Amino acid sequence: MQRAEHATPPTASPPSAPSHRLGQARLLIVGCGQVGSKLATAVGQRVRVLASTSSPARVAELRLKRVLPLEANLDQPATLGRLASLSPWLVYLAPPPSLGEGDPRLARLLQALARAGVVRRLVYVSTSGVYGDAQGAWVDETTRVAPMTARAKRRCEAERMVRRFGVVHGVRVSVLRVPGIYDLQGEQGNPLNRLKQGTPLLRADEDVYTNRIHVDDVARACWFALMRANPQRVFNVADRGVDQRMGEFYDQLADRQGLPRAPRLSRAQAADALSPMAMSFLAESRRLRTQRMTIELRLKLRHPTVMDALATLAALP
Repeated sequence: MQRAEHATPPTASPPSAPSHRLGQARLLIVGCGQVGSKLATAVGQRVRVLASTSSPARVAELRLKRVLPLEANLDQPATLGRLASLSPWLVYLAPPPSLGEGDPRLARLLQALARAGVVRRLVYVSTSGVYGDAQGAWVDETTRVAPMTARAKRRCEAERMVRRFGVVHGVRVSVLRVPGIYDLQGEQGNPLNRLKQGTPLLRADEDVYTNRIHVDDVARACWFALMRANPQRVFNVADRGVDQRMGEFYDQLADRQGLPRAPRLSRAQAADALSPMAMSFLAESRRLRTQRMTIELRLKLRHPTVMDALATLAALP
C-alpha cells in the first residue's frame, strides 16, 4: 500500500490510482447517492469501488454501475465491522440524521474504523452552511464557523469528529464544504425546475448571494482530495458563479433558456409563500473563496458556471 499512498497524480484529469499490492486498489463510498454514483462512474476504471447500502433494493442498481454493494446500516453498529476493514480509502457522503444533535451515524462508523485500523485516507463531504450568514461577505476556510440551522450545527459537529479521528489515528482526512449541488440532466437539484414551477425569489433589495457546484465537479473534488490533499485540510468547493445574487442567477438562466423569470417577493411575502426549509436557504448570504481548491487540489472545473454546463449539455448528441 505504500506505493499507493505516495502516488503523484497527473494534473489535467482525475488522478490515476496505482494498483494495490494485493490486487486492485479499493475505494469505499458511504452514502452512494447522486454524488457517489458520479464518483463511482468516474473512477471505476482506476479502482475497485465498494459502496454501502441499507436498502436491498439498491443492490442491483449498484451492480449495474460496476460497484460492489455492501449491505450495512449506519444505525446498526453490528453491520459496520466488516465494512470498516475493506478499504484504505473512504469517501463519506451520508447526511446526519434529520433530528437531534451531532451525527451518531458517523460516530458509529468512526468507532468501527478505529477498531479495524485499515482506513488511511478519508474524505468527508460537509456543507458551506457551517459558515452561517456572512451578510454577503467573502468567506474562506479560515473563517470562523457560525452555523445558524440545526442541520448546519450537526455538520459542524461531524467535521469536528472526523478531523479529530484523523489526528488521533493518523488518517489523512479532508473536509469538503459544498454549497448547493446541481445537475441539469436530473430531477434532483436541477435549477431549471424552479423556473418551470414558478417558485418565487426575493426582490433585489433583499436578495442573497448564493453558491453552487455541478455534481460532476463535486465527485471530482472528492477524488482529487483523496489523492492530493494534505492531512486534516478543509476545502471550499464551489464554481465561479459565487459573486452573484440568487435572483440575478435565475434571471440569467431564465433568459438563456427562454423561460419566464421567477416572480419577486419581499422577505415577508416569501415567508408566507415558501416552506420553512426553502426560507432557511434565503436567510444566509455569503460568497465562497475557493483558492485552496484551485491551488492545492489543482482542480480545474469541468463546469465553471451553470451557463458553461448548459452549453456542454446543448452540445451533447
